[in-house]
Amino acid sequence: MSANSSFELLGSLSPIAGVSLGVAEAGIKQISHKDLLLIVLDEGTKIAGVFTQNKFCAAPVIVAKEHLLRKESGSSIRALIINTGSANAGTGEEGITHTRFICAELSRLLNCDESQILPFSTGVIMERLPVEKIISNLPRVVANLKPDNWHSAAQAILTTDTAPKAITKKILLGGAMITITGVAKGSGMIRPNMATMLSYLATDAAVSQPLLNKMIHNVAENSFNRITVDGDTSTNDSFILIATGCAGNLEIFDQESPEYKELQDAVTEVAVYLAKAIVKDGEGATKFITVKIESGRDSDECAKIAYAIAHSPLVKTAFFASDPNLGRIIAAIGFAGAEDLDVDILQLYLDDVLVFENGGRARNYSEEEGVRVMAQPEITVRVVLNRGKSSTTVWTCDFSYDYVKINSDYRS
Repeated sequence: MSANSSFELLGSLSPIAGVSLGVAEAGIKQISHKDLLLIVLDEGTKIAGVFTQNKFCAAPVIVAKEHLLRKESGSSIRALIINTGSANAGTGEEGITHTRFICAELSRLLNCDESQILPFSTGVIMERLPVEKIISNLPRVVANLKPDNWHSAAQAILTTDTAPKAITKKILLGGAMITITGVAKGSGMIRPNMATMLSYLATDAAVSQPLLNKMIHNVAENSFNRITVDGDTSTNDSFILIATGCAGNLEIFDQESPEYKELQDAVTEVAVYLAKAIVKDGEGATKFITVKIESGRDSDECAKIAYAIAHSPLVKTAFFASDPNLGRIIAAIGFAGAEDLDVDILQLYLDDVLVFENGGRARNYSEEEGVRVMAQPEITVRVVLNRGKSSTTVWTCDFSYDYVKINSDYRS
């Protein structure tokens, strides 16, 4: 069973009071394909965002960050406009001009200021944004606005994805029922350094703006910042967290309160689900791999080793072949850059099978056990460094023939 085929969209998606969504087929890259999404927010909604750290960040990322900064001085965000089919990255001043023009036209339709619009794009880099197609379809996407359009929203942001990624979670918080609904897209060019390619999470919980800003960084660090498909960080990565405050709970102001922790844990759970779904839907993926580094000296060391394993093409192709070529994993641990690493005391496990200890193959390890584990659709690689108390977890996938096929055909 492949990682792609094992992923399923979970159940029904609950609306979030204060959020409406509209979709349209604008024909940006292909016809009869949902490729334009509008998310409209009630006044008073709070919003936080984190974005790619790629130096060639896309025009919509530049403009969205500017508009979020203006929001802090009093202007609340009222809408998000997202297109697929074109990343509008590496497009210079023209790309910025096109992005601002779309925001201006949409603000006229929504009767708000253009700085209250956040733009997002995904697709091919260094290609001109077909701004005319987007502008001409803005009235259609506005007319399609509905609170229960989350399924369509999840579909409208896809590019090479094979399945939509969306989930709803409900919790009881301070006597009020809180709903969290989120969507994401991503399949290739995945090694986020803040978030994922595109993800939008909304909740009806009431939480202060400073705590929402704090929460999004904590959530990203423990979810989207722990996945990799191919080691490439997109020019367009954006993660947005929305809180409408319509649930009726007392607004959360204290980061030490149990309510804040419960809400952050629930939002993180939603984000982790979406992050894992991106890896399971990795371009051509057939295996979902969890890399756990334990008993490290510090978190940075653990992350270095985890990503060295998760990024190694030799390791990833061995997983695709179900070949327990343990030397590739050992080599990745060794070149990760951990200082003074004592290879004689570390242990390596495939699931619960000890395969390496005391500087060599574990005494009771058999090739048959390794083959059995590697043939599974989901596998855990666990490295115990035995030199500290830090740990980290990274989620990745294998490299198959289809990864090359998908990316060699991406622009056709």
